This record gives sequence, C-alpha cells and structure tokens, in this order.
Amino acid sequence: MAGTAGLTEPLETVPVGREPGAAWLPGDEEVPSYTRRVTTSTTDPLIGRLIDGRYQVRSRIARGGMATVYLATDLRLERRVAVKVMHGHLADDEQFKQRFIQEARSAARLAHPNVVNVFDQGQDDDSAYLVMEYLPGITLRDLLQEHGALTAEQTIDIAESVLSGLAAAHKAGIVHRDLKPENVLLADDGRIKIGDFGLARAASANTATGAALLGTIAYLSPELVTRGIADARSDIYAVGIMMYEMLTGEQPFKGEQPMQIAYQHANDSVPPPSNANPRVPAELDELVLWATARDPEERPRDARVMLDQLRETETLLHTALPTQATALQRTMVLPSARQNTAETQVLGARSLQQTQETGPVSANAAKLTQKAGSRRKRGWLAFVLVLVLALAAGGTGWWFGAGPGAHVTIPESIKNLAPDAATAQLAELGIEVADTTEDWSLDVPAGLVMETDPALGTSIRKGTPVTLIVSKGPQPTTIGQLAGLALADADALISQAGLLRGETPDRVFSDQPMDVVLSATVTVDGSPVDVSQGSDALFQGQTVELRVSAGVLPAIGGTSVDEARGALTEAGLVVEAEVQRNFSETVAKDAVIGIVDQGELRPGDSVILNVSDGPPPVDVPDIVGINWIAAKKKLAEAGLKYDYWNNNSRLIGETDMIAGIAIVQQIDPPSGQVPKGSTIRVRLSAGS
Repeated sequence: MAGTAGLTEPLETVPVGREPGAAWLPGDEEVPSYTRRVTTSTTDPLIGRLIDGRYQVRSRIARGGMATVYLATDLRLERRVAVKVMHGHLADDEQFKQRFIQEARSAARLAHPNVVNVFDQGQDDDSAYLVMEYLPGITLRDLLQEHGALTAEQTIDIAESVLSGLAAAHKAGIVHRDLKPENVLLADDGRIKIGDFGLARAASANTATGAALLGTIAYLSPELVTRGIADARSDIYAVGIMMYEMLTGEQPFKGEQPMQIAYQHANDSVPPPSNANPRVPAELDELVLWATARDPEERPRDARVMLDQLRETETLLHTALPTQATALQRTMVLPSARQNTAETQVLGARSLQQTQETGPVSANAAKLTQKAGSRRKRGWLAFVLVLVLALAAGGTGWWFGAGPGAHVTIPESIKNLAPDAATAQLAELGIEVADTTEDWSLDVPAGLVMETDPALGTSIRKGTPVTLIVSKGPQPTTIGQLAGLALADADALISQAGLLRGETPDRVFSDQPMDVVLSATVTVDGSPVDVSQGSDALFQGQTVELRVSAGVLPAIGGTSVDEARGALTEAGLVVEAEVQRNFSETVAKDAVIGIVDQGELRPGDSVILNVSDGPPPVDVPDIVGINWIAAKKKLAEAGLKYDYWNNNSRLIGETDMIAGIAIVQQIDPPSGQVPKGSTIRVRLSAGS
C-alpha cells in the first residue's frame, strides 16, 4: 500500500468491497489490502486535489493518528502511487516534521528488492508528505487470517525475504522498530517486501511515552517493553514472533489487555512452536527460540547473521536423510534463550577445544561432543555407537518414509472430480476421507469437489482424516439499481448482495457530481453484461465493475488559454502545450472554444485546447454595376454587413423607390477576402 509511511495507531476505515488479489499499504494497522478495501470520503478535502502540482489524489485509503494514506496518480510519470500525508495538527511540531523528513530520506536510500520503494518526499500546505511504491497484493496478516498456520517451506520463504530486506536496513544503520505481519507485503507477482522503514523512529520524537508504544504489542521485544530502547536485535525478536505465528497460526502470548501481553514478553520465554503444532521441525524450533531470547545478547546480532543461519537450516531440511557418518557432522544446535552465547554451534565441524572457546553450547551439543571424544579413546565403543546410530537412522527413515510418520500431500488434481473418484484417489495415497460437506462455488460445478479440509496442496501425515468440500454451484443473488447512487451506497449494496467490486472504479468526467455511479457491468462468459438498473440473475462472488463520475469539467468556453489551462489542470487533466486553432463565429479571436473532442475523459488524460481564430474569411462579392436591391442580397448571402459611402448614397439606399433603380457605383474593399461579419462600404448612384 514502501519504506512506507506506516500508521502506528489504529486506523479508522470503512470497508467498501473486496476482491481477490488486492493490495494494502504495508505499515497500516490490521486493515486488508487497499485495492481490496478502498475508503472513499467525499468530505476529505484532499480527495481530487493536486499535491505539489504532480500527484492527483484519487481516494483515501486509511487514516491514523499521525497521517493519512491516499491512492494517487503521478501525473508526470503516469503511474499509481501511495501518498502519505502528515496530519495538519502536527504541522506546528517542527521537530516532528524534521524527523519525518529525515527518516523518509533514510528509507528512500534503501534500494533493495525486499523493501518497498520510496519515490518522493515533500511539503504541501505545511504538511509533509511521502510518495511510495504501490504494489497490488496482500499482507502477511491477510494470509495468516485466511490460512492459519503455514508450512515450514512457506515460513522459510517469507522469513528469508524479510531478513534479506532487514539485513540491508541494518547494514545502513536503520532499525525498523515496528515489524509485524501488517508490514510484510506479498505482491501478486510473487515478490515479498517490507514497508514502513524508519518512520517509527520519526514518530518517536512526538511520543512522550517513548518508542515502546510505537510498535504492535504482540511483536515488541522485552527491552522495548521494559526500557523503551531498540536496536537491530529488537527487529530480530519481531521476526522470531512472526515465524512462530506463521508456523502455528497464533501468537505465543495472549491476553485481554495489551499490558498483559507486554508483561509476558518481558517476563516469559517464547515456547517452541512445536508445542502448538507438532509438525514443526526441531530445527525451526531452535531458530525461533534463538531469535526470541529475552536477553538481546543471546539473539543474532543482526538480520544478516540470522539470514545465514536460516539458509543453513533450509539446506538441512531439504536434504534427504544423511548417512550415519554425515548425520553427526551436520547436526546443528542453535543457542537457546537460556544460554549466554549468540553464536551458532555446528558439531562435528569443530573440535571440543574450539567449541569451548566460543562459549557454552546446549546440553545436547555437550553430550555429543563427549561421545565423539569417547569414540576416539575406545574404538570398540565407537563401533557399537555407529551401529546403534545406523539402526536409529534406518528406523527413523522407515518411520518418516513409509511408516506412520510418513507425510503425503493432498493432491490438487482431485478438484473438479466427483466425490467417489476423489475418495478413491486419496485412498491410494493413504489418505482417509472422514466426512463430506457442501459449500457454494462460483467456479466449480455443482456436485464436484471444490476444496478439502486441510486445504488442497497441504502436506499431512498418512492416516490423517480429511473432509471433502463439494460444490453446490454458484449461490444466486439479486442487486438493485446502481446507476445514480453515490459510490459508498453502491459499495454497500454490492457487499449486501455477496458480490465483489472491481479493483478500481473507472472514473470519467460527466454531467454528474463526483463519485456518482454512471453504469455497472458483470462479466458473463467473457462478455460484459449491464446491471446498472439492477439484476436478479447474478451469483455471489461475481465481480461488479463500476463506472463512476469524476465530476463535471469546468466551463472554459470564451476564457483565455491560461485560464482554461489552470482550470483543467486543477480538475486533474494534463493540458498539452500546443493548441489547435479553428475559426469561430461566436468566440472572439484567441479565446478558448473548448477541448478538442477525444471522447470520454478521465483524470490524468492529456487534452488539447481548441482556440478561436475568429470568424472565417469570405470572398467580397462583385456587386459593382448591379441593382442595389440585388447587391444587398449578395452581401447578406456572403455573411457581410454594409454601410454607405456618403450621405447621398445613404439617401438613395434608404428610399425604396430610388433603391429599386440605384446602381452600385463603388465598394470598399473592392475585392478579396474579409472576416465573415465584416462591413462593406458602398457608393450608389441613381442609375442612368
């Protein structure tokens, strides 16, 4: 939703719709993605405004105690961005503004694939603002809320990306201070990025109670809770808590009040994730306990150290069961939260003397080291030990490879199969179907398997019962008239009908006020179907695309070019430097006729001004020597006026009897072209 301007206080948002694969700004509290739930407020004075002559504000995403985040269009580069604007009531705090700007610049220097980019920072009407990368996707919080516990592989993938971005920040001397699932963005294209770098520190200048109140309580390190101080190891603690939550689907400490949770962080050790989820490997248990040690001296000193260890752990978990000789060599014991060293010990790769020099290791490491020394002293004991280990390794291999401990993946291929066929396929894999339930589905025909519980693609132990979820087909729904409603009212109607709203409404200038729905469509069999006046032939889960008014274009006819350019720019259009000139009988020369017709216009579109060249030129008719009555008719047909050359001609021309025999003797100008509507002077004679 970027080295982002993270809101460290709860946001006040109004959800207005939800669609798959939507996005949210990292750093914002407990709020789903901002293309999925965009809040539009017609009372917000910034909506529709041009910030700093460049960023056209489209809608409000969320609002917190220190700043508001908007979805905007960068008119210069023609791209969507997220703009975070500091609240006006903080404008008088010069120290806060300077820290906001300083930390934004620090975040902008973090050019890393796993860090949300900061594009720009500036000042507009005494309020500092920050321009960030807009990435469609979901947050880690969304993923956890939807799926609960993640697999070990998923946890490692996400943690590796988070630690990579965090390592770059720590190397640059930047401490995040507010790491949490809401600040981890999982983009639609597979990228994983961290947002809100440095801005928690900027906020600390305006927080009387200290930095300990800036982060979400569930992820605050003990030193932040007790002393209000933070360094790179505080970020490591937050990563450890997030890993625990990914592996188990829940946070390690719970309480009805924030202070209860804070007290547990300060006084209790984080339990191994396997206590809550027995499927968690012991290696990940050790890694989480190392990262969440209460004493910061017992944690990895920065993200790079933990990242290196995570990659070693991943290698161990992805390697097939080793032989008994390499098993000892590759045994890894991470420092626990109750030890005094933060260095990883690898047994078999160091001698006992080297191990002692690096400090105490775990009890398991000491025991295995003593056994290694014993084998060197007594060869026969080594033989027995190797034999025992070989038998143990073989038994372990059988248990996890073919025995009761073996894992199997629920195949995604059973989706869209009949329940009997799916049950037979699962039985071949050793998976028992314990129950069958039904649910509505927009994309799976009625009577076929749409999902399982646990979900398709999940790795489970053989013998674990699963539930087949069979489709009842799409659930019918109806919706009333949408055209003419305010956007907020249309969103409410769409939500009540169980429908989804398209990612971003199509905004076009019209004769209707801003945010009034002009039309609505639903795609059926690849073709759009108009539902502007309502429909009773829809199904829940379908997506409604809205076409919404961007407001009424300003009236620019008859104004100067500069006036027209200013009015259209303020409305959100880009006015080209060159103009198109045309003749006009109604608009004065060099005044604006209007916009060169381009069909429908949207905010951000480029337009060309149509400027008047005055009336079109006409040929002066040859009327010398002809009857005055006929001459007057020719002048009128050419769109010209006339006046008399002298009083005598006037007398002749205004007397009907004489005019009938009067002859045009001379005209001025005598020939050529003149602007339509010009006056021709005529000299008349009484005839011959």
